[in-house]
Amino acid sequence: MIGNAEILRELTAALAAGRPVALATVVATKRSVPRRAGTKMLVFADGETIGTVGGGEMEAKAIAAARSAIEEHKPRVVTYELINPNEGDPGICGGELTLYLEPYMSPHTVYVIGCGHVGAAVIDLAHWLGYRTVAIDDRPDLVGEEALPNADVRFAGSVVDAIAAHPVPRDASIVVVTRSPEVDIRILPDLLATSARYIGVMGSRKRWAATRDELLAQGVPADQLERLHVPIGIEIKAETLEEIAVSIMSEVIKENRAEGT
Repeated sequence: MIGNAEILRELTAALAAGRPVALATVVATKRSVPRRAGTKMLVFADGETIGTVGGGEMEAKAIAAARSAIEEHKPRVVTYELINPNEGDPGICGGELTLYLEPYMSPHTVYVIGCGHVGAAVIDLAHWLGYRTVAIDDRPDLVGEEALPNADVRFAGSVVDAIAAHPVPRDASIVVVTRSPEVDIRILPDLLATSARYIGVMGSRKRWAATRDELLAQGVPADQLERLHVPIGIEIKAETLEEIAVSIMSEVIKENRAEGT
């Protein structure tokens, strides 16, 4: 049976990977119960678990409550009596078990697609702001550790492969600062297929008009294109790379605050 030390290692790994998770800990027991106080279990947002707090219907209820704690970003205490299933108790051990469900949310993740000068500046600023960053570019020399020392994840390859390796959570932000409209046309359908809260695209209005027309011609629905923030960033008359990064991250912050996170 997996021990608490391994549970905590898995918790650390989950946060490093950007996976929201809840730590369920048995904090009190009475009479006969399946696990002792101090026992821990991890519950992920998709229902995957590591460890156990007793199994059966009681654990199923605990998993559901832990997933709700993740969804609401709020810890909670739940108590289960394991006495009389005929009265709705999730067990017949004869005791009572109390769990503390503590959600751990990884820092907001910013995916930066295109790691040229602007992308690198955005990654540096996002890192300084405390966000988790995922750097993606099909040019390996631009996503090395030396080029992007502040990126948490560096991926050299296609956007499709990057998303498969590092799935985009629904509250993530995607910053598209690629080298050409052709790249945008190729990758935007895949980015729009994610549940990312924010997707911003760099480029002039003229560049975007041409890109939009081509995407529509390829069958991308117009309402999907309305999700995009184009041109990316808040208008602050930015000129330098650092100012452009401030403009972009200001919009990321604004959109996330608007969602109440």
